[in-house]
Amino acid sequence: MQIPTFPEASHPIVKSLFHHSDRELLTLYQRHPDEGKYFTAIFCRYSAIVYTLVRHSAKSPVRADYLFALIWQRIFHEMRTLDFNPSIEANNDETGELTLQNWLIELTAMSIDRAQLPPVESIQYSLEAAPPPLWCYLQQALDTLPPLLRLMVVMSQTFKWSETRIAAYLQAEGENVTPAEVARQLPTGYRQLEEALPEDIRTIYLYGENAIESFNSNGTAP
Repeated sequence: MQIPTFPEASHPIVKSLFHHSDRELLTLYQRHPDEGKYFTAIFCRYSAIVYTLVRHSAKSPVRADYLFALIWQRIFHEMRTLDFNPSIEANNDETGELTLQNWLIELTAMSIDRAQLPPVESIQYSLEAAPPPLWCYLQQALDTLPPLLRLMVVMSQTFKWSETRIAAYLQAEGENVTPAEVARQLPTGYRQLEEALPEDIRTIYLYGENAIESFNSNGTAP
């Protein structure tokens, strides 16, 4: 089994956080929701453990990658309110203290047991194109777009629909939109999507380029 490597682990922003303990990274993540580097650092620290657990249970690499991303999406949300309470017995180490590693392992195991994944042919997610931290923050950014613009972006990037097909679908749903209008609005959607990403996530993953539309954002709408 080959465990994927993630180039973001070598980015200076992420490497500068490696000296922090799990507890410190978690606290920083919770206190600074407008910054993505803390979640990315946690991901880089524990991605191998989570992927190993997932890959042993999944029947194909495609399903493993998708489940891996879904689990990190769940981690992304649940860590917002995670409390390292020493009185909690579950997930405690020998000192009686709750550890992030044990919590991640248990959450991963629970997610694997309850996973109901679609057929391989219907999975649109690409781990290489959108690593889980970028994927999570793209999902968050998508939620800030106006509904119609979000739908256009998802249909264009996730499903690779043409402007004509997008317009036809929207017209069937009662929207008075032409292919030319779709073509005009998509660049606005990409720009707003990029601007809604945390600045450090743009630096880590986009390398300063205004190129959201060049990303194959497979799986942005699971």
